[in-house]
Amino acid sequence: MAGWAKDQGVEGNDLITFMGDPSGALTQSLDVVLDHPGPMSVLGGPRCKRFALYAEDGVVKAINVSEGPDDPAGDEDPSASCAPAMINVIKQLEPLGKTEL
Repeated sequence: MAGWAKDQGVEGNDLITFMGDPSGALTQSLDVVLDHPGPMSVLGGPRCKRFALYAEDGVVKAINVSEGPDDPAGDEDPSASCAPAMINVIKQLEPLGKTEL
């Protein structure tokens, strides 16, 4: 995950945490298992859907999944799980007690 953070230019950033889920336990708990036959035929088994999650003090406040009826992997339109969409969702939540994000 450190390599991914470095590639994205956020290595050492305290605001973003990159986490893996090698056993799929979190993926299953969040109900974001990508088990559509199309992507599975290419990826070789169930994976995690493309999603972004916002949590405060360990409590999930928002989760956005990029998927569509004809796009189970969210490849054609990943915008729901990209930063601008998540920032909009976070801004609509109750005040965080902070002046800015």
